[in-house]
Amino acid sequence: MSKNAERLPREDWTFEELQDEADSLRTRLNRFRTSLGRFFVKKQELIDLMVVAAIAQEPLLLVGPPGTAKSDLVLKFKDALGLEEGDYFEYMLTRFTEPGEIVGPIDISKLREGRYIRREQGKLPTARLAFLDEIFKSNSAILNILLTIINEKKFYQDGVPMPVRLRVLFAATNEIPEQSELAALKDRFCLKAESRSVAESDFESLIDLGIQGEVHKGLSQKPWCEGHASLEDILKASRYLTFQFGRKLRSSRGTEELNDRQRFFPQEVFEEFHRLVRTLVQEDNIFISDRKLVKLYKLFRVRAWLFTGGVVSRDDLRLLAYLGESLSEIERLRDKVPLLLGLG
Repeated sequence: MSKNAERLPREDWTFEELQDEADSLRTRLNRFRTSLGRFFVKKQELIDLMVVAAIAQEPLLLVGPPGTAKSDLVLKFKDALGLEEGDYFEYMLTRFTEPGEIVGPIDISKLREGRYIRREQGKLPTARLAFLDEIFKSNSAILNILLTIINEKKFYQDGVPMPVRLRVLFAATNEIPEQSELAALKDRFCLKAESRSVAESDFESLIDLGIQGEVHKGLSQKPWCEGHASLEDILKASRYLTFQFGRKLRSSRGTEELNDRQRFFPQEVFEEFHRLVRTLVQEDNIFISDRKLVKLYKLFRVRAWLFTGGVVSRDDLRLLAYLGESLSEIERLRDKVPLLLGLG
């Protein structure tokens, strides 16, 4: 085994190992998300989404104007997981960003040998959690690299596809542009959530907590690093649920095998899911690709497991509120989906 391989964290847990630990994983992850929420004003919903997306290993896009805690949410999330140096990568993109800034500069010594190799250490391919700010300002070269990394979990070294370590990706944008060339990247983000200003509704809490945050920053304190959960816990939960998705068990009568949907997605809730999708497509012209529908199923199941232990309920269908492809759609679905579900 190479030295590099020895340094890679283990991710090959068996189903039996994970099944024994599943309840304690849920407890730790729920403690993590609720504890982290104490350090923000009205951001618990976004933190919950971040945890769900991380377990599902689906990228999450945070949308909102500057100063609405998008970056702070990711930084505190990362700190609270206790990530080791090199496991985290962040970058603010502009249209002038060069590929080398994201996936590493060209190795000149290898180039002299006729090989096109990037020194990727400390860049996106070697990180396990990443945050890309202003992601839609990517130029075409960066866009192609990101699509390959997000979609296929690989990037190319000298024409050869190499696996990346990236497991959790958060991105942010002040606005969602309409350019057609960005459609593929936008579709990779199944969930897009708005981070809104809280000054209007929670002025006093914002000032009090904001000043406390300045104290923590000035004194280099990180009280949100409470050790409730780790990135390994997130990856274990992800692998456990992946095993579950593929399992088929005999029904109580033993006459048929039941798949994950039949075991964990009650028919009436599944039909409600189908009805809501039709409504959003027909009435609101929301684009929901086939790929996104499959990812939604996975996200529903992850949320159900995290919050209640497994079976999908109408409440889990709230995730449909985050399917907007533009800010206007995001704002409309935020109010419409709970009403359609009768959840207020």
